[in-house]
Amino acid sequence: MSFCKHCIQGVRHEGEPLGKLETIGGVACYVSTPTVDYPKDKVVLFLPDVFGIELINNKLLADDFAKNGFKVVAMDYLNSDALAADAMNSPSFDFMGWLSQHGADKTRPPLDKVIAALKAEGVTKFGATGYCFGGRYAFDLAFDNVIQCTVVSHPSLLKVPADLETYFAKSQAPLLINSCEVDQMFPAEAQAKADEIFGDGKFAPGYKREYFPGCTHGFSVRGDMSNPLVKAGKEGAFKAAVEFFIAHL
Repeated sequence: MSFCKHCIQGVRHEGEPLGKLETIGGVACYVSTPTVDYPKDKVVLFLPDVFGIELINNKLLADDFAKNGFKVVAMDYLNSDALAADAMNSPSFDFMGWLSQHGADKTRPPLDKVIAALKAEGVTKFGATGYCFGGRYAFDLAFDNVIQCTVVSHPSLLKVPADLETYFAKSQAPLLINSCEVDQMFPAEAQAKADEIFGDGKFAPGYKREYFPGCTHGFSVRGDMSNPLVKAGKEGAFKAAVEFFIAHL
């Protein structure tokens, strides 16, 4: 697959989803397929935030990757229990209680089922793009070398430096981190530690970290598009991810 940098389609901020819901390996998935010829042996696994595949922002992002030549499979690894779009704005919502019911024992098996089914269909190379909650699972798949290219945007639930060190020691997947200015889940100290561990050519498969000033955690999916810096950050993170997949997947 060959693209010039100017051919990369930009991320949309509103619109109608173009993909379709499918059941793969017994798991509900949102699948977006390129309208042009594309490598049938490659799939980008879209690992959404806690709002799951139902959130239109996630569907539009998946579609935009497909517009750039990648078949995308976004999985309902939250087992039909994603947060409603307005849940985080409710002072009474018990997020930690929700999180306790969505540990790896419940959320990793759906991923493995989908990947196994896709392999049975002939897929041999997987990229993963993980947002917030999904960043944790992108790392876990990379630890097991299930995926061949990893992109995480404002990842959550990572243990720093332990998970970064494990990634360095175990994974062969090139890694892109889209980071931002205000992020308590992956703050400046974690960003610096990632550069220390992976940077300056130390991680042979490949490493890059993008930084978007004026942006906060969640910007690449749910950012306020009326803010020019956030709009630039969302668009920049998407462009960086597409270019990274083109180069490494």
